[in-house]
Order: sequence, then structure tokens, then C-alpha cells
Amino acid sequence: MNRISFKLKFRPSVNPNKEGSLFIQMIYQRKVRRIKTDYLIFNNEWDDNADSVILPSSVSPRYTHLNYLKTNIEWELLRLKKVAAELEKSNMQCNVDEMFCMLFPTIPNGLSVFAFIHSLVQHKKKLGKIRSSETYQATLNSFMIFREGRDMSFEMIDSELMELYEAALRSRGLSRNTTSFYMRILRTVYKKAVEKGMTQDRHPFKHVYCGMDKTIKRNISFKAIKQMKNLDLSKNKVLDFARDMFLFSFYTRGMSFVDMAYLKKTDLRNGILVYRRKKTGQLLSIEWTRQMQEIIDKYKSNATQYLLSIILREDGSERSQYLNQSMKINRRLKEIASLIKLNIPLSLYVARHSWATIARGKDIPISVISEGLGHDSEMTTQIYLDSIKSSEVDKANRKILSGL
Repeated sequence: MNRISFKLKFRPSVNPNKEGSLFIQMIYQRKVRRIKTDYLIFNNEWDDNADSVILPSSVSPRYTHLNYLKTNIEWELLRLKKVAAELEKSNMQCNVDEMFCMLFPTIPNGLSVFAFIHSLVQHKKKLGKIRSSETYQATLNSFMIFREGRDMSFEMIDSELMELYEAALRSRGLSRNTTSFYMRILRTVYKKAVEKGMTQDRHPFKHVYCGMDKTIKRNISFKAIKQMKNLDLSKNKVLDFARDMFLFSFYTRGMSFVDMAYLKKTDLRNGILVYRRKKTGQLLSIEWTRQMQEIIDKYKSNATQYLLSIILREDGSERSQYLNQSMKINRRLKEIASLIKLNIPLSLYVARHSWATIARGKDIPISVISEGLGHDSEMTTQIYLDSIKSSEVDKANRKILSGL
């Protein structure tokens, strides 16, 4: 089978003060076909030698638009190359027009499924919802693999297709909760498309699982927490740091590691730590205690705005630093677990479950525990949230920490 190649091309406007149009050129069997895009740029924003969009300085008023445009085009070219590679492997015999139709299917109602999800990813990034954008991108990647890179319209999504997608995910050894994760996001995308009038709701998810199976919430005892605290790890700095981050999470009512990483020095004022949960946006306040201060005092103050020594550089790699530290700490916590003979896979999240379990064991009301954990969307705890005062939660935390 002949190779398929793609190039991004620019058709300049005859008027230099007006924008020209970008198009994708496909070459197959020495024949050329062109696909128009909706992207417009000025003549001086195109590099004819590199066949690419020129990005101006980040302070330019055109930077955001051109960067968004460039990202979308690169994504589209990558998608086309993946589809072309699959078609080449299949040795399918077809002429240039048939090939063109397979690569550029006519998508009614404007946006395709892939492009629509990609637009949602970009929108979430613009809103600063990085974690959410990553889950949407993961779903897009998964669905593109299932579709072998072939885009489609929302009109083509039906119950049978979703059942096939679910079966494909299961065949890769994914658990019900993991397959449900992809299904729930895809269902949200589909509902958004319905709201925008891109398709009628045909209820394609009615025969696939979109729930959440109960998982084992691992926790350790108060005795194990004390054993961990009393370990002499002075000769192993990396284990020492991992232990301290686990304890800090426990001390702060099971604060998630992402929230710990992004705590700012200015969040601590007048003996109160105030922060907003990344997951829910809920504002929480925690009374500052001796145990928390001991960990802060143990490590040199870094030059960044952050309270803990997790993010050490402010150079655009903050999220990568947080993810890297999370992976390292969770790996080292497994070593610490073996030192105190724990038979569970210790992780940072265990601190959160342990705080809740220990609090319940001390007869602290579920409503107070719920507020302490920042549960603002769980049906089983929602009815208590509006009536809980921060002082009650702080009292509960002092009660838990009093034995340490």
C-alpha cells in the first residue's frame, strides 16, 4: 500500500491586512487532496519554510489564540497520522478519493466526537482545572485507541457501540471501576453534546456500567501511627521525608497530597491554616498544632511561595514536581510499612482513611468527621455539613492528636 503523507499549508489573503486560511494537504498515490480548516492567521504569522504557525511573544495579544490554534492543528495532524498508519498496516486497496473519505469523514452538526472532547480538554486547561483536563484527555486517548483513530459524529454513538467499548476495556484487564471511569466521562461529554444540539439523546449508556463498586478503604491503627512516628529514620533522609509527609497528612485531618503540595506560606496565619481543596473547591480551615509545626521546623524553608518542601522550583514544572514526589513517597511508604510490619500497601491516601477511622473509634460524630475531611458532595454526609462549625472540627483534631 502507498504511504499517506500530510502537510499543513497556508493560503494567504490577497489583502495583507486580512487573515488567510490554513488547510491540510493529503498526498496519496501521488495525488493531492486538500481539507479546509476553520483556522485563520495573518500572513506574517506563517513560516513557509517550516510549514507551521509562528508563535509570538507570550505577552502578545495574539499569543493565546495562536497557541490554541497551533495545539489543535498538531493534535489533528497526529490523529491523521495514527489513522493512516493503521490503514497502511491493513494493506487496504483503495483510490485517493476513498482514502480521503476514510480520513476525513463528513461529520454533521459541526464538531466531531474527538474534536469536541479535545475542545473540552483545552477549555478545562484555560479554567485552571488541570486534573480534570487530564482525566478528559485520558478518556479521549482510550476512546481513540478503541476507534483505531477513526473519528465519528455523536449521531453514530449508540448503545451497541458503548457495549463494544466497555467489552474492549474489560478485555485489557481493567476493573469495573476503571471502565466505569471512562464511561462516566464519556457520558458527561455526550450530555454536553446533547445540550448543544449536536445530537438527540439516544441513551447509549443504558446497558453499560457507570456506577462505582465499593473498594476496600485501607487504614492503619493509632498504634501503627505512633510506631511510624517513633521510627528513627535520621540516617535515611528519603524515608524520613516520606514518613513526615504521611504524618502531616494525618495531622491535617487527612489532607490530600495535592493540597499539601500547593499549600502556601500565606495560608498559615494567626494559628489557622486555610486552604481550598483542589478536588472540590471547598474552603477548609485547620487549627495549627504542635505536631504540624515540628515538621515545618524540621525542613529548611525553601525559596518558593509553598509551605512544604514538595515543590522546590517555580518554573512551570510545579505539577510535574508534585506528581514525581507523590510517586516517590508512596514507593517509600511501602518500605516504612515493612519496618513496622504492616501487612497493607501503605500510601499517602491511607493517612486520610486512618484519620477518619480513628476519629470514629473515639466516638467523634460522623458529621464532624465529614466536615473535617471536606466531604461536600457525599449524600451520606451532606445533611450535616451546613451545621458544623470549624471549632468543633478543631476540637476533634486536638482529641485525636493528644496522644502523640
